Amino acid sequence: MKHHMVSGGGGIQLHLVETGNPSGYPIVFVHGLSQCWLSWARQLNSALADNYRLVAIDIRGHGQSDKPREGYGDSQLWADDMHAVIQALKLDHPVLCGWSYGPLVILDYLRHYGEDSIGGVNFAGGVTKLGSDEAASVLSADFLSSEERYLMLGYSVSVPPYVRQALLSRSFSNDDLLPKLRKPALITHGTDDAVVKSAVIDQQMKRISGARIRMLATGHACFWDDAAGYNRCLQEFIEGL
Repeated sequence: MKHHMVSGGGGIQLHLVETGNPSGYPIVFVHGLSQCWLSWARQLNSALADNYRLVAIDIRGHGQSDKPREGYGDSQLWADDMHAVIQALKLDHPVLCGWSYGPLVILDYLRHYGEDSIGGVNFAGGVTKLGSDEAASVLSADFLSSEERYLMLGYSVSVPPYVRQALLSRSFSNDDLLPKLRKPALITHGTDDAVVKSAVIDQQMKRISGARIRMLATGHACFWDDAAGYNRCLQEFIEGL
């Protein structure tokens, strides 16, 4: 497993972890609020590593990446972060996988850089907008419903309160962008997700034309609760690109 530091938007340093087959198709994993690259341990240490080049990011303000006081409301900076990762590692049309808050970061990238440099997207238990009554209607106040939640709480304490507040205070919508997406999209969601309600599928995700919907019998972290099922869905998706 390799660790990288990449200069992202505004010059901040982003921490990345890379593993798997260096010649394989690239997959980039983007974690959720107050998490880090370790969220994806059950993908990085799975059979996916035999065939794919796997990259997991600590997004700005999280994990071992820089934690600036400002800039979390700037869509361009988030987009520049993703662009820097793709360029620095020379990733050839990667699939971008985002969990929970992660799809918002991916959509920031797509808004500013377009789809030409990616192969597809996977949104896992994700949302596409924040800061409105409609956006709040699919969210719950419950925390992550994973049996390993204390492990995840352990590495979430490295995220300063000002970062969490800044990320949650963003108010924006990607409703205009979703119908324009043409690259393949895989939506994975837990049937028992207590954080993002399944209503998000009809209210937000179905705006993406041709999106493939896969419901798993899991909580919010479908890629963790049923790693084998999620990994299988992701592999089948990539094989069909």
